[in-house]
Amino acid sequence: MPHATLAAFLESTRTRVEQALDAWLPRPPRVPALVSESMRYSLFAGGKRLRPVLTLAAADAVARRGSAADERAHAAARDAALPAACAIELIHTYSLIHDDLPAMDNDTLRRGRPTAHVVYGDGIAILAGDGLQAAAFELLARQPPHPDAAVSGRQLRVIATVADAAGPAGMVGGQAIDLQAAGRAMGRPLTLDGEALRGMHGRKTGAMIRASASCGAIMAGADDATVAAADRYAAELGLAFQIIDDILDVEGDAATLGKTAGKDAADAKPTYPALFGLDRSRALAAECIERCRTTVHEAGLSDSWLWPIAQWMLDRKS
Repeated sequence: MPHATLAAFLESTRTRVEQALDAWLPRPPRVPALVSESMRYSLFAGGKRLRPVLTLAAADAVARRGSAADERAHAAARDAALPAACAIELIHTYSLIHDDLPAMDNDTLRRGRPTAHVVYGDGIAILAGDGLQAAAFELLARQPPHPDAAVSGRQLRVIATVADAAGPAGMVGGQAIDLQAAGRAMGRPLTLDGEALRGMHGRKTGAMIRASASCGAIMAGADDATVAAADRYAAELGLAFQIIDDILDVEGDAATLGKTAGKDAADAKPTYPALFGLDRSRALAAECIERCRTTVHEAGLSDSWLWPIAQWMLDRKS
C-alpha cells in the first residue's frame, strides 16, 4: 500500500487534472469567447473528479505492480494516462450539461450552482457540451505526443474504448433507456425490473467508469488480462456508485449533494430504492464493493489506490 493517505492522493490528483484541463482546453481566439466561457463554466464547477482519479489510479496500480519501489515509473505511468483522464472528464462534463437540459432531466442545479442552460440558454448549453465532447477526442488523438509505435497503439485503443463507452452502446444508450423508463420517449414507455435497471445503469453510468479504469491500465502498458481485471473492478464500482447515488437522492439534501435532491422520486424514475428499498440497496452496494476487493486482490493490484477508492465510494455523502 502507498505511504501517503488516500485524501492526499485524491487532492493531488484532482489538482493535477484541473491544471491539465485548464492547459489543454482550447481558448479564445481559437474558439469564440462565449463557447469557451460556457464550457469552462461547467468544467470548473467542482466535482469529485472520480473518473480521472480512477484513470490515474489504475495506471499507477499497473506500474506499482511491475516496479513497486520505482516512483519514477509510477509517475511516468500517470503522465501517460493523464490525457485520457482529462478527456474522460471532458466527456463526463458534456454529459452532465446535456443531462440537465429541459428535454432530458430538466434540472436547474449542478455541482452547487445553476446548470449551464439556466445561465446560457439551451442552445449555448448544447454547444458547450458538443464542444467538450469534440475537444476530448482531439486531446486523445494529440496527447501524449510520442513517436513510439507501442504508445500510439495504446492511444488508438483508448480512443476506441472511450468512443464505445460514450456512444449508443454505452452512455447514450443508457440515457435513452432512462428517458423511456421515465415516460419521456414519445409514446415508447419501458418498465424496468431489477435486471433491466442494472443494464441501464451499466450503460448510462457504468460504461464511462469502466472506460476510466481500463484506459489507465492500457496507457500504463498492462496486458489484456490486467485490463480486463480493471474493467471488472470498475464495473462493480460503477454499479455501487449508481446505487449510492440513488440512495443519496432519497436521503441527501441539495446543499450537500450540489444538485436537486428528491428529483428521482418526483419524476417517478426507476431507482434502486424504488425497486428494492433503502436497506437492500445499501446491501447491494456493499456487495459490489466486496467484489471490487476480490478483483483487485486476484489481479495482484492490492498495493494500489484501487481498493481504498472503492471503500471511499461506499462511504461518500455527495
